[in-house]
Amino acid sequence: MNNFTFYSPTEFVFGRDTELQAGQLAKKYGASRVLIAYGGGSAVRSGLLDRVKASLDAEGVAHVELGGIQPNPTDVKVREGIGIVRRENVDFLLAVGGGSVIDTLKAVACGAGYEGDFWDYYIGKAQVTQALPVGVVLTIPAAGSEGSGNTVITNSTTLQKLGIKHPMILRPKFAIMNPALTFTLPAWHTASGICDMMVHILERYFTNTVNTEVADRMCEGVLMACINEGRKVMANPEDYDARANIMWCGMVAHNGTCGVGCEEDWSGHQMEHEISALYNVTHGAGLAVITPAYMTYMAEHNPRRMAQFAERVFHVTEDQIKPTSLEFNSHETAIALEGIRRFKIFLHKDLGLPIRLGGLLPDLSEDEIREAIPVLVERLHKNKGPKFGAFYPITPEVSTEIYNLAM
Repeated sequence: MNNFTFYSPTEFVFGRDTELQAGQLAKKYGASRVLIAYGGGSAVRSGLLDRVKASLDAEGVAHVELGGIQPNPTDVKVREGIGIVRRENVDFLLAVGGGSVIDTLKAVACGAGYEGDFWDYYIGKAQVTQALPVGVVLTIPAAGSEGSGNTVITNSTTLQKLGIKHPMILRPKFAIMNPALTFTLPAWHTASGICDMMVHILERYFTNTVNTEVADRMCEGVLMACINEGRKVMANPEDYDARANIMWCGMVAHNGTCGVGCEEDWSGHQMEHEISALYNVTHGAGLAVITPAYMTYMAEHNPRRMAQFAERVFHVTEDQIKPTSLEFNSHETAIALEGIRRFKIFLHKDLGLPIRLGGLLPDLSEDEIREAIPVLVERLHKNKGPKFGAFYPITPEVSTEIYNLAM
């Protein structure tokens, strides 16, 4: 296990009707004038936004609004938010929504007091040293941004989808988590969210760091909870207990708990970011395509963790491996591939997600997708360098093969 510093100060307020505490919590953390941000309108239609505003009003906390934040959030709304903060003397930011809304406000939080362009942080030109406080009323469990210090934004001009990580500065002050708010989520968003949180765990689980038994068992346990509770949620969207478990899985998956003492990877996320940046696909659905392809490549090239995943999460045993497994270069590889096969069945049959690029990009022909792969590879390595990845070195040759496996 590696040395680590773990800092997670967010106050989580979990359960039914907890959104009614938004004003009390905002005031507790020093808010006097709040920017409330939300997405495409469900927060308005459901009455959630009105309940949050009434809660703020009851505590004497003034507020202004920023609506219309879309999935795969862009710099456009960040810049709009920064302008509002500066004009209105906002001192607290409140996200009512999922990861896109939260990530947008985190970018606003660190950009509002910066004299330059906030994008400087995302391209490494500047480092975040301070930020406005952020609170969350979570409506979509997926990204885990309610408990992390991470934010990912797409530049609408360059189509670069990049992230920054500042757990000491950008973790929300509080996160209100009412599972009942997720009852009306479309099945697609529910499924994509479950995949996203599972891959957040896998990016920490696929590590070359040894002697990480506590982190390993935490990862495996949360992954199995995602599978078990995910099936329940897809079958019955108003199963409160299943929704509650999934909502908490999403937070635990990305607040850093599952990765303590490990060197994390994130190669799969980087590869998916290029797809969602160019084609604006749902991030979790993109991960359902890229992650099994990445795992398939690693089953041949760095199989130990893939085999452990197969054995501990999908309960693959040696006697279940078919005789044809002898064609593989190791028994670990054969076990790993059977685990990946079961993972793909869960993603496709249980969650209803695509597991091939053709299913993710139905408007493109197979030839058009193949022609797009060199473009994805070029953009990926322009953003991440000629070689990246902690678990296995991702060169242009390797990323090309993984994208092709996703076919």
